[in-house]
Amino acid sequence: MNYLEEYKRWCESPEFDEETKKELLAIQNNETEIEDRFYQELEFGTAGLRGIIGAGTNRMNRYTVGKATQGLANYILAQGTQEKGVAISYDSRKMSKEFSEQTALILNANGIKTYIFEALRPVPELSFAVRELKCTAGVMITASHNPPKYNGYKVYWDDGAQIVAPRDKDIIAQVKAVKSYSEIKTISKAQAQEQGLFQTIDTKMDDKYLETLKKLVLNPDVVKEQGKQLKVVYTPLHGTGNTIAERLLKEIGIQNLYVVPEQKDPDGNFPTVDYPNPEDPKAFQLALELAEKVDADVVLATDPDADRLGVFAKDSKTGEYLNYTGNMSALLIAEYRISQMQEKGILPENGMFITTIVSSNLAFAIAKQYHLDIYEVLTGFKNIGAVMREAEATGKNKYVFGFEESYGCLIGDYARDKDGIAAVMALCEVACYAKAQGKTLWDAMIDVYEKYGYYKEGLVAIVREGVQGAQEIQDMMARTRKKEITEIGGLKVLTFKDVNMDYVKNMQTGEISKTGLPKSNVLYYELENNSWCCVRPSGTEPKIKIYMGIKGKTEQDAQEKLEKLKQAMEKVVTE
Repeated sequence: MNYLEEYKRWCESPEFDEETKKELLAIQNNETEIEDRFYQELEFGTAGLRGIIGAGTNRMNRYTVGKATQGLANYILAQGTQEKGVAISYDSRKMSKEFSEQTALILNANGIKTYIFEALRPVPELSFAVRELKCTAGVMITASHNPPKYNGYKVYWDDGAQIVAPRDKDIIAQVKAVKSYSEIKTISKAQAQEQGLFQTIDTKMDDKYLETLKKLVLNPDVVKEQGKQLKVVYTPLHGTGNTIAERLLKEIGIQNLYVVPEQKDPDGNFPTVDYPNPEDPKAFQLALELAEKVDADVVLATDPDADRLGVFAKDSKTGEYLNYTGNMSALLIAEYRISQMQEKGILPENGMFITTIVSSNLAFAIAKQYHLDIYEVLTGFKNIGAVMREAEATGKNKYVFGFEESYGCLIGDYARDKDGIAAVMALCEVACYAKAQGKTLWDAMIDVYEKYGYYKEGLVAIVREGVQGAQEIQDMMARTRKKEITEIGGLKVLTFKDVNMDYVKNMQTGEISKTGLPKSNVLYYELENNSWCCVRPSGTEPKIKIYMGIKGKTEQDAQEKLEKLKQAMEKVVTE
């Protein structure tokens, strides 16, 4: 694609509206900006679309969203499942509502019924709704935790999970086959409603979803009793979380709930945070200020589409609020829920625990303790969903718990994506249970470490934006792939995996085998002493990610080992 020619076409062709042309003419003297907007088409990848909002082929706009939706419509029609319909939800980002309605109407113009939420709702409720309404697919308009200038488009299939191979490749092929924006079919909202194609999902779905979650509370009486004293601060970070989270917590018995007032209402500008990501401690500033004021026990935050949960808890010994990683919060929930299920005699004999290749090895220790089958998949909750689908079909395993390090877990099989709303509820239950024993949530975390060992994980993200940055990321991966690495940070490499090449090398014996995983641009180093490192480019942001984990004897020992490994691994990738 010649970016200047494509830019000129967008400025002149009658295919594009005047507002789009006006935006593009305003950058006519900025070739760098023109190149960035037009050097490629915004790729409809395995996670759908995600990009900066604006005019251009490499942007999120009504044309790129329209093309993606027409491709999806063509795929659904080819499957012959259009009668089942498509559920649609959206978050608080700029253009989310507009893109969701546009998506519905394009599907309607293709004769496909849609069920669109009457107002913004979280990702997990969309996943639940796809299953509840028995839809053929679902679409969520969100860029998750990305900065405010982004938006995105996630596609789900009939099991409520994001699309996986081979379906994802088939849908991508249909999107690429739409060569012209003039192929995108249209219909007015009035016509679509008249034909019964444009349906609205009302608050009855909230009722069903929340009733399902409340049934997953394992010790409701403890929550009701201790919920009278427990103090919880919660922030939805201007996103979808508080459409239902406050109601849920109050209904299970959390009486002292403080929602951060400045961040309570949805706002796509995210005015109080640079980056609406509960993985970033800076996003907790207002929540922690409120926590100090009310002497809260627990501080919780969900991202804009409410599939991720961030946590701080007060350490009564120091009075400090301490941060949990995604591994920590998920595995604290896992240990609590699985131990309680065992105690109550409801832990299935064929139970399974699903983790990802970049998540904590503590998962393996917990699974072993409770005799659960453990499955390790590639990054992305859709891969956890795929294992759940297979287990459901074969009956081999019963789902117990699944999580990934990026602050997401799922506590039941009612949905097929990570659920920050359910995680908020589960963390509050753990806090209540700990309080009943005279402990804090932080004490409960230390109990897990004392039981299994001090597992610690870290993540380094190297950001490289734009055309040049994309090439630099490719080059870093290529260089690292070629290196024969025998030790990292003083730790021997036991096994090297190149998932893209389906290649595993035992560094002790030289034996070569296969990974058994789908192809993905991932390099993994299993190290001695229960340590590991992993490198991959992000699928949704312009960065390369370096993950690592260790096991220490104490908190300090673990932290020192992790820091040493982090520095060594960063050198491996960048030098």
